[in-house]
Amino acid sequence: MSIIRSLVLVSADPYSLQRGSMEVFETIRQELHRRELADEVEVRLARDLGRHDIAPMVIVYPEAVVYGPVMPEDVPFLIEEHLYKGRIAPGLQVPVREISGRIAWVTARKGTLPAQQPILLSRAGKIDPENIEDYLIHDGYLALGKALTGKTPDEVIDEIKKSGLQGRGGAGFPTGLKWGFVRRAEGDKKYVICNADESEPGTFKDRVLLEGDPHAIIEAMTIAGYAVGADEGYIYIRGEYRLAQERFGIALDQARAYGFLGKDIFGSGFKFDIHMHSGAGAYICGEETALIESIEGKRGEPRPRPPYPTTNGLWGAPTLVNNVETLANVPHILRNGWQWYHRFGTPNSAGTKLYTILGNVNTTGVIEVPMGITLREVISIYAGGMKDGARFKLAQTGGSSGSIVPSSLQDTPMDFESFRKAGVSLGSGALLICDENTCVIDLARVLLNFFRKESCGKCAPCRVGTQRAYFILTRISEGIGRFEDLATLETLYKGLYQLSNCGLGNTAGVPLQGILTHYRAEVEAHIRNKVCPTGICSMSGALVAAEPVFH
Repeated sequence: MSIIRSLVLVSADPYSLQRGSMEVFETIRQELHRRELADEVEVRLARDLGRHDIAPMVIVYPEAVVYGPVMPEDVPFLIEEHLYKGRIAPGLQVPVREISGRIAWVTARKGTLPAQQPILLSRAGKIDPENIEDYLIHDGYLALGKALTGKTPDEVIDEIKKSGLQGRGGAGFPTGLKWGFVRRAEGDKKYVICNADESEPGTFKDRVLLEGDPHAIIEAMTIAGYAVGADEGYIYIRGEYRLAQERFGIALDQARAYGFLGKDIFGSGFKFDIHMHSGAGAYICGEETALIESIEGKRGEPRPRPPYPTTNGLWGAPTLVNNVETLANVPHILRNGWQWYHRFGTPNSAGTKLYTILGNVNTTGVIEVPMGITLREVISIYAGGMKDGARFKLAQTGGSSGSIVPSSLQDTPMDFESFRKAGVSLGSGALLICDENTCVIDLARVLLNFFRKESCGKCAPCRVGTQRAYFILTRISEGIGRFEDLATLETLYKGLYQLSNCGLGNTAGVPLQGILTHYRAEVEAHIRNKVCPTGICSMSGALVAAEPVFH
């Protein structure tokens, strides 16, 4: 597996394009291929780097050296000096003292590498997902063989613990620690469950993995089963993911035929098999205990916790539940070692992260970048900048239940610890990027409408709280809100977090907290001036007048 060691950015704002930046870009790519460096160096266009007087600009990471203006004829010398010989190319570098203002961010994180690192996505799109031979050619099931023939279950868990892998479903709980809980739990029967429900709006990273590399999840679940002492696994795939289900079913049949599932795998005496379960389209089933209820044939409602699934899960047995992205890391860690895994990300948040990019940006899709990249870098480097030159206003980082991240935090490293210190959460990795034309009241109203409809209704704080919050936001958007509504919204989001029975209710109030913390002036403008600063809300007072009775 090739590891990206350098990232080269080429400015692509209108002035740079006019001065030939596309020719510079193509010349860099050609020169890298000529010197056989293309697999080690990623080259990307950046819409606006903040300076036009030294365009076209070229920035090289991890040294964060800025060159400019760079002409096509300068490229061979720049590549020779910096990327081949490893030293700064004289005569082209912009002095550090001149890098200030809007361009300063490009050097602010010197020593980091905000480049895509295709680890989890290294096979997706490159192999035939319906052909196990393609997977085997690309080191498939090597990690499973290594675990079953060369490591004890405790040694496998220890490797995962040392890697620092944290759950990628949103909570960031240490994966090795969870595996250890299930390993030590009493019980003759144990289960492994892969949560592939992925019903969080705006998230489709797990779908890419399931459709593009299904054997990786089978291998990871089998390794997990060996580590925790389970002989049976379930994967719960979102009902709408028909292609993912079809390909995973094919992969299961192939894995059984080749002896990677079933009895005596790799002659080790270990047996394990996986069942596929289709979800019924309920958002609540993304919560692990509601998912377990659904597999058991019951209505998808969360269970009280404790006890936790690690001791009392599927049919009362100790159960390990991990999501798709978390499990996809496991074969790579077992194959390459925990020290290798720490080459990516930050000291406290190792590895890479999959993000889905959506919203008011020029390029959307799925990226895999090291933990610790910033929002500004994601928008500027991978999202192609904001649409129509608009200003960035906020991002939501984890689907409907994710934190509202204001522009003031766009230079905060996106890792579990840094976001936690900043008072926001990383969530599942769905990045909804919003520009200055986004109304925070309208955004929160749409999100609360989703939560009130997806609430299972089991507990009153969620059932009533989401409905009341939606009504109040609607009233404010219609220009008939009251200032006491803000105190009510604060009470509601605190109550949702503290009193709800599961994660849906716990996080349903996160958008409310975000807009009241970071955009209170805009909210108050709707009430005081009867004006929506963005012009989105109708302010007509036509939809609601009196608060309904809630049950």
